[in-house]
Parts: sequence; structure tokens; C-alpha cells
Amino acid sequence: MSASTSHTIDSSGTDDEHDSSQPRVRRSKVWQFFEQDLVMVDDVWKAVCKYCGLRLGAQSGTSSLRSHIATTCPAIGDADRNRFLDTIKKKSSDTFVFDPALSRERMVQFVIHAEIEFNKFEDPYFEPWMESLQPTMKCVGRQTVHNDCLKMYEKMKQDLHNEFSVLDSRVCFTSNMWTSLQNLGYMVITAHYVDADFKLKKKIISLKEVKYPHTGYALEEAIVSSLTEWGLRVKMLTLTLDNAGNNTKACELIVQYHKHELLCEGAHLHVRCSAHILNILVQDGMELIHAAIEKIRELLKSIESSPSRIQNFNSIATNKGLKAKRGIYLDIPNRWNSTIRMVREALDYKSVLSTYAEQYLEVAPNEEEWSKAKAICVFLKAFEEATNLVSADRKPTLHKFLPLVLSIRYALNDPAWQNNEVLVDLAAAMKVKFAKYWEPKPVPNESSLRRRKEYDFNVVIVIATILDPRRKFDYVEFFYEKVCSSFDQADKCMKSAQDWLKKYFNEYE
Repeated sequence: MSASTSHTIDSSGTDDEHDSSQPRVRRSKVWQFFEQDLVMVDDVWKAVCKYCGLRLGAQSGTSSLRSHIATTCPAIGDADRNRFLDTIKKKSSDTFVFDPALSRERMVQFVIHAEIEFNKFEDPYFEPWMESLQPTMKCVGRQTVHNDCLKMYEKMKQDLHNEFSVLDSRVCFTSNMWTSLQNLGYMVITAHYVDADFKLKKKIISLKEVKYPHTGYALEEAIVSSLTEWGLRVKMLTLTLDNAGNNTKACELIVQYHKHELLCEGAHLHVRCSAHILNILVQDGMELIHAAIEKIRELLKSIESSPSRIQNFNSIATNKGLKAKRGIYLDIPNRWNSTIRMVREALDYKSVLSTYAEQYLEVAPNEEEWSKAKAICVFLKAFEEATNLVSADRKPTLHKFLPLVLSIRYALNDPAWQNNEVLVDLAAAMKVKFAKYWEPKPVPNESSLRRRKEYDFNVVIVIATILDPRRKFDYVEFFYEKVCSSFDQADKCMKSAQDWLKKYFNEYE
């Protein structure tokens, strides 16, 4: 039988008892992958792998440890293994050969990633610095760097073209309109797809000006021209847009003109942006929120109006053991999350604000108004978390939509809010928009699979939930039982979802 005893070694390789039989721990990169505490096995100190738990002798050096992490450990991930291999690569200055082309390519990558201005290459200190690093390095001017960046852009664009040409799956697109300081409208289109290695990819494929007026016809033309340029028109699955009327019209036109290229004739092409709908829900109650927190906002505005007042505020905060603030955060009226942040910070400094108002004869909220502000923050926390959830752009979010709808529905109907007059009115205003977008309607004709508006949310979202191995059909059935007005309606919705799933499966097959 082997006895195992915990044993800790300091950075110098000796312990408190100065046992000469213990191994001396060196500053090797391999120790990042093994437990710092060694264990005694059959009178031999051994290191324990953090990944698989294997115990290896560490008295005669770290060769066996390095070999284990580099080649044999079955539990270590590829990313961690490659990171370790990179750390043990020996770089010798004797074998280094300067490659001007490679160096210039790396420089262009740095310029693009760090957004370096081209005129920085004409700085009088730039060339002497380069010569001190590599005398044979030929410095280039801003125009050359500019041209190199364009060449790299064209190369990357061609590489992406090639990747799209061999892509055997459908592509989902998101689009949005932006207005510049010159009041020019720009449309950005982003492609989301799964590559051959089953990795989720996100690529911005277009950022172009859209001539005013931004009608549905103008948006449809801009979207279709971009997809045609990239050869993606026949690979489009869904198009996620906000709920503006011109976006809805643009999707209708795409379906009308290009249904023969779309999956299931574009029956579920248009996906309404969940983050935008959440924003609409809360915005409808913002007038009630602003009225309830008016005194808090005015007091913060008064403190923010001069440096001396901020100084006085910080003096009170310091005396109360709170951190001094460089400035007072004020909200932007049309951004509800900024209002919640302002109120949340005000609640953290409630005692400071009350003391400041008393000392400098300002109007401060009373306890009832502070209580209302706190209740508003608690109520809207669920919506803030939901917005952050659906706004993720590096991982799939579609399968999280139905649980999101249930959580928002529960928050709006929670009886805990019924005792608060402000929250009752706020929830009532939000319920109107919730019913418009996220309450399912009866299926008008279950035998017709070509009807587009069977739900207030896209049936592709339901299919994504079904394909989630944690939920499947059971969760969708549970969802419809919760949100539908009758069991008959829930059965019809389930039947329609099953029919659409089979139809999409057959199309893909």
C-alpha cells in the first residue's frame, strides 16, 4: 500500500524541514500544468497532473513531466497543449534569419489590428528605431503601408470568398443601420455560419452607404447586392433585423423576388431581434420610471454641475467610508440600461446624497421615493440580464429564446410587484408589447405549411430549442402549455413545429 501525504515546496526548492530527499522545484513552464503540492508515494515525491491526475516522479528533473503534457496526457485540451509547446520552443539568435517580407507582413497586421495612423510612419524617430533593431530593415512610407494594407484586405477577402464557395451549410445574417455624424446612413451585414470543423464563425461582409430615403426597397437592394457579391444569396437561411417597418418590408421583398433560392421558400426568413424587442418593452414604461426617479436625477445633475460640488460630495463619501468618484454618472434618456445604472449607483451612495442635500439645501428623495427606485432596479434586473444574454455574439443564443420568453413572462406577472403602484403600471405597459411580439396566436390552418405568420416568433427558434439536447420536444411542449390559452392551441402549435422540423430536415437531407 502506498501512503500519500501533501507536501509543499517553496520557490527555492527547500521545505521547512530541509529534507534533502525532496526534489528541487525549478522555474519551469511545466509547473503551470501540475499541482504545486507534491505527494509522497512509496517514499518518492511525485507531481500530480492537473488534467488527468497522474502522478509522475519529479526528483530527477522535469523531462517526464514535459513529455506527459506535450504528448501523452489524454485529458489536456488542444489549446492548452499547444500553448505549452509554444513555451518550450527554443529560439536561438544564432539560427535566426531575418526575413524582410515576413517582417513587413507582420507590421501590416499590427497596423490594421492596432489601428495605427499611416502618418506615424513619417515620424522622424521611427526609422532610427527600426535601424537599431535590424539595420537591414528597409523602412517604408505611409503610402506604401496604405497599399500593403489594401493588398492584405484583398487577400483576406479572397480567402473568405474561397471559404464561402466550399461551405456546405446555410448562413444566417444580421443587419443594422447606422447614421454617421454627417447624417449618412450605412448598413452593416454580418454572416454567421458553422464551418467544416463545426466552429461558429462571424464575419462582417459589408458596410455600405444606403441612399436616403431608407425604404424597404432600398434596404432589399442593398442586402441582395451584398449577398450576390459574396455568392451567398442561395445559402441564406435567416435574416435577423430590428422591428422597423422598412425592415419587415425588405424581408417581404426578398421572399417575393428570391423565394426559389430560399430554404422552404423563405417561410421563416425574417427573425425579429430579441434585444430590440426587449428594448421596446422597457422603453414603453420609461416615462413612468423617469417620473419616479426625477428627484434622484436632478440631485445628481446639481452635483455634477461644478467641480467644487463633486469635491464636497467626495468629502462626504470619504468620511462615510465610500470610494470617491471622479464624476457623477448621468443617464441618457433613450437608453434605459443607462438609467438603471444611474439609479443603482445612486442607491449605493444613498447616505452620501442625503447628507449632501441636507448640508447644501438641495431637494433629496424621501424614503418612499428611494424605495420606489430600488424596486425599479430589482424589477428591471431580469430584463438587463436577458438583454446581455441575447446580445452575445461569440456563441449561439437562439436556443435560449424560449426560456427567455418564459422568464420575462413570469417577471411581468409576478404577484410580488402588485403592491407597488409604479411597478404595476410599468408591468402593464410592458405586457402590451410582450403580447404583440411574444404571445403565440392560434395556428389558422394547420394543414398549410406555407403560411408565414403562425407565431409571433419565428418557428426556426422553436426548432433550435428542439435540437438543444438539454431541452428537446419535452421543453417545447412545456413551453406551449405555459403560454398558450388552451391545450388545443398548444397541441396545434406542437403539431405545426413537428411538421416544420420534418420539412426542414428533408430539405437539408
